[in-house]
Amino acid sequence: MEQWAADEWAGRAATVRVIGTGAMGRGIAQLAAAGGLTVELADIRFEAVKSAVEHVGAMFDKLVAKGRMAADDAAAAKARLKPVGEPLTPLQGCDLVIEAVREDLDTKRELFAALEKAADERVLFATNTSSLPVTAISAALRDPSRLAGLHFFNPVPLMRLVEVIPGARTAGWIPGALADLVRRLGHEPVLAPDAPGFLVNHAGRGLVTEALQILSEGIAEPADIDRIARDVLGLKMGPCELLDLTGMDVSHPVMESIWTGFYTEPRYRPSRIGRARMEAGLLGRKSGEGFYTYVDGVKQEPPEATAPDVGARPVWLAEDLRDTLGALLAEAGVDVETGGEPSPGAVVLVDASRGVGGGPHPERTLGIDAFFGFFSRLTLVVQPAVDPEAGRAALAALLATGRSVTVVRDAPAAVAPRLLASIVNVACGIAEQRLARPEDIDTAVRLGLGYPRGPLEWGEHVGADRVLDVLETLHTGTGDPRYRPSLWLTARAGGSLALTETGTSPSDLLA
Repeated sequence: MEQWAADEWAGRAATVRVIGTGAMGRGIAQLAAAGGLTVELADIRFEAVKSAVEHVGAMFDKLVAKGRMAADDAAAAKARLKPVGEPLTPLQGCDLVIEAVREDLDTKRELFAALEKAADERVLFATNTSSLPVTAISAALRDPSRLAGLHFFNPVPLMRLVEVIPGARTAGWIPGALADLVRRLGHEPVLAPDAPGFLVNHAGRGLVTEALQILSEGIAEPADIDRIARDVLGLKMGPCELLDLTGMDVSHPVMESIWTGFYTEPRYRPSRIGRARMEAGLLGRKSGEGFYTYVDGVKQEPPEATAPDVGARPVWLAEDLRDTLGALLAEAGVDVETGGEPSPGAVVLVDASRGVGGGPHPERTLGIDAFFGFFSRLTLVVQPAVDPEAGRAALAALLATGRSVTVVRDAPAAVAPRLLASIVNVACGIAEQRLARPEDIDTAVRLGLGYPRGPLEWGEHVGADRVLDVLETLHTGTGDPRYRPSLWLTARAGGSLALTETGTSPSDLLA
């Protein structure tokens, strides 16, 4: 096909045909029309096209009513919506076709094969597939170089991220052209690989698969994991409530697809819990029961831990906790011991970063997750030899600080650092394989998943060496290859190169 300069094509593009009038097609049409493009809406059912035009027009009216869009701009955007009906209606003057039909490979292939016969060779094709290989879709074309993936997220007008996905034979100038068009519409493009999960769903494996692993080990309950993820890591939604929102019937097949797509890479290994819950119909919000129960659509969350009825006992702290946790406990009126050895009646608290067991006073020793400090929720770690009365005394002491406390079982690493290390390690693996640029990985995760930082930025902020230490501790303690550190991480831990930097490659020497 004819080659253009990316910015030239994006600047002159005037008309886009959106095929498919479901939620995604309507959202794409709204974004494009608001961005100044003429939008031809097409579907095999013309009544669906009319309904979509009315829906998008109503959305513009709502924006005007809320003061977020000028009335003249809304009227102009509505005028750019053109119902054309049948998808193969002649495409004169069309610059781009975006397909948003059902997620079925044969359906998409048949549609693009028919479009290729109907459209001039200058028309670009884009698929909004969320999971199917772009290369496999384009294989139906005589000229696969004209097709790429353009994956929007729902709801399209609000989710600013768009994955631009070149197939194996996509013309080299097209990804840049589509990215420039996305920017013209006010959204943020990232270049994503034509690999299982593309970029966002691939990077998202770090959180949910590790959460399910923690559940399968009996370390913590779903609400415990979610509270730690929200309060300690700063996520908007915990992994278990996220799985309930998306539905286990959707999430578990995606996990299996990415795992098998990367030839059973251990870092992406799904959990037996996911399949069992899917087969049991414990899908989440849509079924009324998942990791949580839902009454009239409202999540029923178990109560927080409350102070047990137990006599106060002194708390002896390991030396590395005395300046931080010690000050917090003392301010709350807890008797804090700082001598070389705990008194006979004292409860012992140690840093749980490498597990709690093995100390000289197991019957009264518990752990505290100190990885992120003690600014919000506290995590009390219980090892099996501790006396329950000592454990209750420790819980009461921590609750006296006014912080919420989550109680979990002992493991080689605590819940929050495990989740973060998995998030960072998966992102490092993506960068290591050169599937995406570091800046695109971070942008995709911030905008697509709503994390407070991109995973590489996050790892750099916490410290690559600390993340590496968590992974090596888990790898040694469990023997599970899911925790083997990425070479991207090991090469940068303790060195001068940041996790967000690619560094020098062989091609730089040959340029």
